[in-house]
Amino acid sequence: MHTDPTPRRIRAWWCALAVVVTLGVVAFLLYSTGTYDSWRDGRSLDRACDGTLAQDGLAAAIGSSRLKAEPDDGSSLAQCFVKTSPTGTGRAVQVTLRWSTTGAPSGASVWYDTVGNGVDAQAAPLGQGWSGVVRRDGTWQVMVSLDCVNQKSKALVAYGDLYGTSDGTALTGLGRVTTETARKAADKYGCRVDAGKPLAKVPTAQLGKPDTAKPLSEARGSCAALRGTRAAQSGTPQIMEYPLDADAPQTNCYLVTKDHKPGYGLYAYYGAAAKDFQSAGPDSGGNERVWATADCPRSAQEAIFVLYRLYDRDTDSFPAARYSTEVATSVLKAFADREAQLRGCSDVRVISGKA
Repeated sequence: MHTDPTPRRIRAWWCALAVVVTLGVVAFLLYSTGTYDSWRDGRSLDRACDGTLAQDGLAAAIGSSRLKAEPDDGSSLAQCFVKTSPTGTGRAVQVTLRWSTTGAPSGASVWYDTVGNGVDAQAAPLGQGWSGVVRRDGTWQVMVSLDCVNQKSKALVAYGDLYGTSDGTALTGLGRVTTETARKAADKYGCRVDAGKPLAKVPTAQLGKPDTAKPLSEARGSCAALRGTRAAQSGTPQIMEYPLDADAPQTNCYLVTKDHKPGYGLYAYYGAAAKDFQSAGPDSGGNERVWATADCPRSAQEAIFVLYRLYDRDTDSFPAARYSTEVATSVLKAFADREAQLRGCSDVRVISGKA
């Protein structure tokens, strides 16, 4: 006696159909509720910057918790671009990682091409033990350079760029993302570092307004070394300065005219920042300048100190009278000597001048 197989086939067909329908319903629910998109976006963040992207601070930086990361371009050690998903504040964050032994990323020269234009090239120290600065040229950037204590003359460098409107909360978020990504990346790539404390706040104050100037005799921060120079008698009796920070890869001091116009700018660059400055070209910033170098511990890169006569684009002129070569050299030497002492650097050498 033969059994008709048709009912079995029908049951199998219905079972298969039920499975397909169930999967379809599940897929529909995942898509319609955004669950799948959320999972996919979360995965993109976990993989971003070769898995080193620090996510704490991203929401504050971008102003949204719905975020996604786009693949890097492969030209750096790691790079990632994070934006809102699908729409939102219009802000975005880009993080770029490199070794100090490689070239600066594309566009880095913008921070050094403007050193002769007023206070455009200023950078504020991050503080809290970080070798980093925050700077602005239309958009905000946090730059951090962490020396590898187990690899001589090598550092992991991180750049965090914030695009779109911003405020103090967003900038602090950018600082946390950049510093903690640098810390994670250093650990991943075997670079032992002495990192700073978790950032609680990133400074947003910038020099340049008249109320940021004060008499040279009251200098206590980055301009303190100039109190005993002839700068005040040479047409620049005031200064604009940042707090002293022996960890920052860049230091600024501005000598100001009696009309509150920045007349001369002093810049110190260390490690990766010095290399980036050199990569921008020997004539970066143009204008009249005097520069010097020094040897610093744990780095094959010389520190660079530069004095620029500053140009004022608003008046299309140089606010300060030209220093004599003697005054320009003595001002730069005083600044460089103090900086070198703070950093443990030695053999300060004035290389050239165009004062």
